[in-house]
This record gives sequence, C-alpha cells and structure tokens, in this order.
Amino acid sequence: MHALVRGLFGIDVVHTVDRPGADAPLDYLAHAFFEPDPSLASRQVQPLSRDCVVWANRGGGKTLLGAVATLLDLVYKPGVEVRVLGGSLEQSSKMHDHLVRLLDRETLRGVLAAEPTARRVVLSNGSRVEVLAGSQRSVRGVRVHKLRCDEVEELDPAVWSAAQLTTRSGWCGDGWVQGAVEALSTMHRPGGLMAELAGADREQSEDREDQENETHSVGPRVFRWNALDVVAPCPPMLACDGCALWSDCEGRAKSGRGFLPVADLLQQRRRSSDVAWSAEMMCRRPGVQHAVFDGFDPAEHVTHAPVQKADGEPWSWVAGMDFGLRCPTVMLWAMAVGRGRDARVRVMAEYDAENRTLEQNLTAIEALRKRRDLPTPAQLAWLAIDPAGNARNSHSGRSDAAVLRQHGYRVRSFASRIEDGIEVIRRRLDHGTLTIDPSCKRLTDAMMGYHFDALRPFSTQPVKDGPDHWCDALRYLVNALERDVPVRRGQYL
Repeated sequence: MHALVRGLFGIDVVHTVDRPGADAPLDYLAHAFFEPDPSLASRQVQPLSRDCVVWANRGGGKTLLGAVATLLDLVYKPGVEVRVLGGSLEQSSKMHDHLVRLLDRETLRGVLAAEPTARRVVLSNGSRVEVLAGSQRSVRGVRVHKLRCDEVEELDPAVWSAAQLTTRSGWCGDGWVQGAVEALSTMHRPGGLMAELAGADREQSEDREDQENETHSVGPRVFRWNALDVVAPCPPMLACDGCALWSDCEGRAKSGRGFLPVADLLQQRRRSSDVAWSAEMMCRRPGVQHAVFDGFDPAEHVTHAPVQKADGEPWSWVAGMDFGLRCPTVMLWAMAVGRGRDARVRVMAEYDAENRTLEQNLTAIEALRKRRDLPTPAQLAWLAIDPAGNARNSHSGRSDAAVLRQHGYRVRSFASRIEDGIEVIRRRLDHGTLTIDPSCKRLTDAMMGYHFDALRPFSTQPVKDGPDHWCDALRYLVNALERDVPVRRGQYL
C-alpha cells in the first residue's frame, strides 16, 4: 500500500509511529481500502463494521488522505459510489480539490470519463464521487457504498444522524465493497460530535489485540495521531535544550518520518495557548474553552489509587442519583473518607439506563450491586437525589423519594443552585479531594463533555444535552457530603 500510494500519487505516507497508542496514517488508508471477505461476513452473527473515525491534528493530512482513499476506491473498485460530506459545502470541496489535483498526474491519464466538475468526478470504469452540502436535504435519499465526512466536528448532529442511513454494500466489479461511514476531524468542542464518536477509543485501547481483529468488530475503528507523529525530521542544528516543543517531543522529532516542518510547529506552538495546542495539535482531549469542569484531567482525576484513610478516621459509602425516563437515570456509588468539606471522595461505580421506570431501574441496580459487590441500601450512609424527587407523582400518588425509602435507601436532598454545586466540584478537583475509578467511563466522558453554550457567553447555565445527567448525580452527592450531618455508628453525612 505504501509503495502504491507513493508510485501513483508521489505521496510518502507515514507508515510507522513509535508512540504507544498512536496509529500511522497508513493504517487508516489500509483500513479504508481493503475490504473484508464477503464469505466471512455472511458467517458473522453481527455484520462487520467498516466505519471508522480519524482523530488527528490540524494540518495532519486528514483531508488529503481522505482524497487518496477515495481515489483508490474509484480506480480499483469499478462502479463504486462515494460521497464526500463536510460541515459546509466549502469544507466538502476541500477534499474534492485534493482529488482533482491527484488526478492531474501522468500515471492517471485516461481514467476519467469526463472532465471533473465542481462537485462530481466520474471515471471510465463507472466509479463516481460527488460532494454533498452539510444539510439534511443533500443527505437524505442518498445510497452509496462509502460516505466520507470531513471535519465532522462542524457537522450538524441531525445531518450526521441522517447520514448513518446512506450506505449500502454491494459488488463493484469482481470485489465486494462493504458500506461504510468515515468521520475525519480534529476534536475541539467539549461535548461535541467528535468527543462522542472517539469515546470508543478508550474502550478499544483496553484490548488492542481485539481491536486489530477487525473480523469481529461491530463498532467504528478509531485512528488517532498528533502533530509529532507526522513531523518531518528535525534539523540537527536545532538544539533540544530550551525548545518550545520539548515537553511534547522529548527528542522524537529528530527521527521524524512525516511532512510537517518543525519550524512551522515551533511557530504554531508560540502562537497557541496550552489549551488550543493540547486539543488541536496534540489530540489529547477536547478544547476546554467552554467546558464546565475545565480543571478536570483524566490523567490526574481518574485513578485506581484508593483513598488513603488514617487510623480511626470515619468513612462512609454514599451515593447520588439523577432521575430520568426518556433521559437516563444515573446512580453513582462513592467512598467518602473524612468529614464535610475536607472529605476525600472516590466515585467507585456507576449505573445508567433510559426508558425505564424507577422500579425497573431499582431492579437493574440491585442486579448490578450483586454483580459488582457494591453496598446494599442499608450499608449506604445515604442516597442524595434531586429535590424534585420529593414531589408526588400525579398517577401513583407517591414520590420517587418514597419509593427509594421503601427499597431501604436513606434519602437526602438539599435545594441549591446549579452554580453552587458546580463550584463545589471544581474546588474538589482543584484540591485533589475528588477522584473517579477508571470503570466509570460514562462519568469520565460527562466530566469532559459538560459545557456551557458557546453562543451565550454570559450564561452560567450548562447545556443540557446528555452529560448533565451524570454531573447532576455527582452534584447531588457532593452537596449532601458538604452538609456534614452525623449519623449512626460514627458515620456522618
């Protein structure tokens, strides 16, 4: 594949990356081009997924590689239908422009059926690619083998949702082409589409061997590289001592195999804030400019380390719950050591489910409790809930708080402003008195994705678009913990 791309297009694609957990751009090209054996697909209980997500830095070659993948499909898979979708027609056209330039090479003379237009390329073998505008009207009704979405972070979520129904598999010449949707983008929005799509990266990286065995994959494959994975060799005359890139590079650029000049990266690093550099060039996490918990760092706050407990120091199992029906009901279990504002808290387990009544949720929670050996309702010091849970249901005449008490929970609820609860969580993050067990993946994602409205810069109310349910459950928990009300057997609230 590397030799083919270099011979056809004169592009030396980075094919090896030394950084653990990173992917080489050539890995994406190979995934996009090579199709599964159709006889193998027919034997699977679940259909094979060829969907993928490319999370890479700005200037990291995503759009060019998408064009290369598209042209390889067009040339070697006769009759294949590909569409390119971007957050805007202008963004979609960038990949199309790369494609047209790649076709203007001696090695590809004669493959075109007609001169390319501003939105379409047709080859003499019947293959076709068209550019789509970022609207539902342009997406709905489309049926193609491959859909490549460039800068998906800028795409309307409703358009992305509609795009999921556009692909179909089929024979192209003598080969079988599996329908696939590809998303290529940076990640710079907390709670954005890329944060959701690339969230599977953490679960996949837990078992890289299974991830490589793509015949059993039913989810999107996540490819990830940053600026230093595709940097050009650093000139010998540039010293590492005092280099602005040293904290990220640590000398790796001296053996770089890519195309980004070190001089350009140095300029960009000096012009950028730490937040923008980390998000858009190092691909560590979404940007935090609109994040509610901008001080939350998974490397620091998500840990296996237990909470240290001094001899005789009181401790308790506590919990928090946010109610939902169409939205998820969330419950968090935590261990608290110490008392009041100084208590150290570690969230140990989580539960979430949608479209279930409270009674159904409690049945599922009890099953999870037994499976994970979590404390019984009687062993919890208390369960903190939304104060609205004290209101009686108009149909049953009972409140959610009453149902929980009937199941053995000691229920606590305290009215407070959202802003005050957020401030408590921020203080605990800053002081290191709140940590999360790595098993709580949904809470971790929520802490990174909980965000303010970028279009309302003076609003102090976070956006309620998903992550709020986990953060609300945590907010109820820490608010109750701050009260420091004594309870039986030396425990406290």
